[in-house]
Amino acid sequence: MAELRARWHQSLAEIPEQAWDSLLAADLPFYRWRWLRQLEQSGSVVPREGWQSCHLALWRGSSLVAVAPLYLKGHSYGEFVFDQSFAQLAGQLGLRYYPKLVGMSPVSPVEGYRFLIAPGEPAKELTGLMLELIDGFCRENGILSCNFLYADPSWRPLAEAAGCAAWVNQQSQWSNPGHRDFEAYLASFNANQRRNIRRERKAVQAAGLLVTPLEGEAIPAAMVERMHGFYAQHCARWGPWGSKYLSEAFFSALASDPALRGHLVLFSAHRGEPCQPLAMSLCVRGGDHMWGRYWGSDVAIDCLHFEVCYYAPIEWAIANGIRHFDPGAGGSHKRRRGFVAQPRISLHRWSEARFDAILREWLPRANAEMAREIEAINDELPFTADYDPPHVPGSIVPSQANHAGADP
Repeated sequence: MAELRARWHQSLAEIPEQAWDSLLAADLPFYRWRWLRQLEQSGSVVPREGWQSCHLALWRGSSLVAVAPLYLKGHSYGEFVFDQSFAQLAGQLGLRYYPKLVGMSPVSPVEGYRFLIAPGEPAKELTGLMLELIDGFCRENGILSCNFLYADPSWRPLAEAAGCAAWVNQQSQWSNPGHRDFEAYLASFNANQRRNIRRERKAVQAAGLLVTPLEGEAIPAAMVERMHGFYAQHCARWGPWGSKYLSEAFFSALASDPALRGHLVLFSAHRGEPCQPLAMSLCVRGGDHMWGRYWGSDVAIDCLHFEVCYYAPIEWAIANGIRHFDPGAGGSHKRRRGFVAQPRISLHRWSEARFDAILREWLPRANAEMAREIEAINDELPFTADYDPPHVPGSIVPSQANHAGADP
């Protein structure tokens, strides 16, 4: 451990791509060097947008041993873990909440955050060391909080053992327990919801639209660039609440870089050729997982969103061996279409004693409440009585249900 040298990096360009990617234990595209570097180069994740790269790396000579992907943030946008009540509490205590330190893949609510540690290195010891270095950085720079969002469940015990506090939120996910085709998936629903899903799919067909999946190198670069237009148009419909974080240059990078485009799956809704879409969704795949990210449409057709963003991707996922499909943040309507509520854990550290004490007292009750909410949501899912959808067991949720505390 003594021969290790710690360094803070303000850009991915300071770390070699091969060295960074060699630390990735899973096929998680959102943490690949090129994905994160293109966020920087495209102007999507830069200081003027409230994101400053601040990656902590441990080096042994010229060899990268471990890295914590981190960002200094001047706001809470693009996280999808809503900590505005924490910011309010800080204000009531006369504390400055921003900037804060955040560990995640920017603007992607994707489970899997962890410190990236070289195989064969002592993960527990290095996790503890890096957290000590982060604590020191926060104290020296007056940073109140460090937050690791969408934590990898396998890394969580190491972080909690080193003093991180777990906060439970929830997100929807579809998992395939062994369905061979879309009809088998439909058979898991009760009769009423089977009829609803068939009706929704027929509404798109009756409008004369086909939905065609295109993946990887089969995707014309122009379609990826066109996807930015759909994305921007959809975000604009929400006005000031639109979540338009990615620049056109980022989509151009996805189109031009074969390593990134290889992870993409587009679902094109069209009347003519697939390369002339009237609506489109963009998904990202890695291993046996797929994530729904963005969509948009030039036409207002009943149920088109459900077809392009849920049904066609699920049908493709079943046919292509995808076991888990995360459709993205938000949307209670997902539950009616087979997506199960799952706990998502964020891990936190606070550098001010009063703030830390209040939140650690509040969290057990909040987590227990969220556990009950997840259970209640899943009890109402429209499945047949004998179908138990794949879900994370309740034991992943901290269970100190009776620990009282003040609301933050």
